[in-house]
Amino acid sequence: MADGEHGTTGAGDVLDLAPPPELLALVDPQLRPAALQMRQFSQQFTPMSEAKLAQRRALLASMVAPVSPDVPVGERRIAGGLGMPDVALYSVNARPGALRPGILHMHGGGFTASSARGAIPHLQEMASILDCAIVSVDFRNAPETRYDGSLEDNYAGLGWMHAHAEELGVHPDRIAVMGESGGGGHAALLAIAARDRGEFRLAFQALIYPMIDDRTGSARATPRHLGAFNWNADANRFGWRCFLGQEPGTERVPASAVPARVQNLAGLPPTFIGVGSLDLFVDENIEYARRLLEAGVPTELVVVPGAFHGFDMIARDADASKRFTAAKLGALRRAFATAAGA
Repeated sequence: MADGEHGTTGAGDVLDLAPPPELLALVDPQLRPAALQMRQFSQQFTPMSEAKLAQRRALLASMVAPVSPDVPVGERRIAGGLGMPDVALYSVNARPGALRPGILHMHGGGFTASSARGAIPHLQEMASILDCAIVSVDFRNAPETRYDGSLEDNYAGLGWMHAHAEELGVHPDRIAVMGESGGGGHAALLAIAARDRGEFRLAFQALIYPMIDDRTGSARATPRHLGAFNWNADANRFGWRCFLGQEPGTERVPASAVPARVQNLAGLPPTFIGVGSLDLFVDENIEYARRLLEAGVPTELVVVPGAFHGFDMIARDADASKRFTAAKLGALRRAFATAAGA
């Protein structure tokens, strides 16, 4: 959240609960109750600290929905990459011997919280709709593990998915990466690593309001309406500080840790980026889409008017959420069909 009468970007400032009417007026009317709910949730953790992080993790863990019995889910541990510890994976909707699309998924949580288990009900629904298999990586969170460690966790998951494609019922040429929020940042970093290492080819990347630029809210100020109803600038600085192991927004930050700092985006897979117009990440997402297009990467960008960070998961029945979900699923379907015909 940027400077304003109802909150500032200062690390010691507290986010006021009630937004001024002019800010609430920017929110899609169907999303306003959820926006106020998320502002209240954010207030509990502004300013963020390591003590509050433990509370946030516990609260998010208590909100995990039960797994559906209708779509199979498997859990296993695999060897980590480059001497890293073992990595936990969840496979969703495996069907041995089939040749379907596959998605390697990375969960959200601002790099610091949540787990792959928490995303399973949502992934079961998506796997059923798309008739695909999904593998979700339970990568290690920051600050306990920095960006280089979690990247290797996710890369190990990609390697496992390719090696076990037949067991999952997945065609290796039809694998996409996907993530929401911090998971979108993980997915973007993994796509860059896969391109640079040349070991695995990705068919697509679906980046859902991805967290991809450490300079947002630190070196780069944000308008007061961006991040006013969920993830704000204070939370963003904390998340990036944990992920990087240093202050975000400086010239010392390594480009290898931040997708938006990577100079060459050519050769990345076709991309879908979706974000709300009130999301703290909207500017960095639009700029990343522009740079992908400039680099010759087929890219679809969807900006939802009046929508805040995570709106589609919090207010699933709102018309804006339904349109957004349809756009995301449509992009994945088209990408899988294109990969099948390649």
